[in-house]
Amino acid sequence: MKTMILLLSVLFAGLQLQAQQDAGIYRGQLPDIAMDSNSSLHIISPEPIRYVDVSSHSVVGDLPEENVLRLKWVSDSTDCNTGGNADLGIITVIGESYIAQYHLHRAEGILDSKFPASFNILPEHTRPLELPIEITTPQLRSHALSMLAIRSAYPVRKTENYGIRAKLNNVYTVGDLVLLDITYHNGSNLSFDIDEMRFKIEDRKVTKATNIQSIEIKPVWQLYPPDAFKRTYRNIYALKKITFPASKILSVELSEKQISGRTITLKIKYKDILKADRF
Repeated sequence: MKTMILLLSVLFAGLQLQAQQDAGIYRGQLPDIAMDSNSSLHIISPEPIRYVDVSSHSVVGDLPEENVLRLKWVSDSTDCNTGGNADLGIITVIGESYIAQYHLHRAEGILDSKFPASFNILPEHTRPLELPIEITTPQLRSHALSMLAIRSAYPVRKTENYGIRAKLNNVYTVGDLVLLDITYHNGSNLSFDIDEMRFKIEDRKVTKATNIQSIEIKPVWQLYPPDAFKRTYRNIYALKKITFPASKILSVELSEKQISGRTITLKIKYKDILKADRF
């Protein structure tokens, strides 16, 4: 019996050691990317990139867009190791929910047509990360596009000023976020060049004897960037979960870029958010 217990202990210890060894990712297991010194390499991520590490001083990079990493091999004339394939180190890319690593190497004497100009991070190249995030940007974008496909007969809230009509079409919640679907219609002959969009919690009724208390809230995400519109502009805005008393409202203010620009304010009640649908 003691012998059996000893054998089981040794077997269990061996399995634990094997599991520890399998937890490692080795250079030979990483996908290879070849680079040359004549052009940049663009690595495209399915999510916004949070962190990048380049292990070699011979490669420099930047983020021209939140999900695009641009790499450039800076050749050094003093480097004696210029023949054949040479190691350029490891590139590590961390997104919202994954980590991906690649082995970079330079290859000379190869046709330019054989070098990649861009490289997509594929699911099989990634490993999941346990990060404190409830929803990724691609998932958020998918929900926002689903909201655009909804046609509401009656808006939740609406207002009009200077020939501009504003409508709150729908309110949805996903995770810890509130999604607002807002449309603006321009009934004038002048295009509306958006200056800024401001979200503020303000007093519902303001009297001359009281001071106005206003708390500004910044959207954590929006589907489209602000732009000029001649007739219609519709966008989805994501706010962190908010609570406020019935004596206050969520004010959505759209202003124009001109000095005497038009401003229109859409007032959203707390009960509108409480009645929000959920994805």
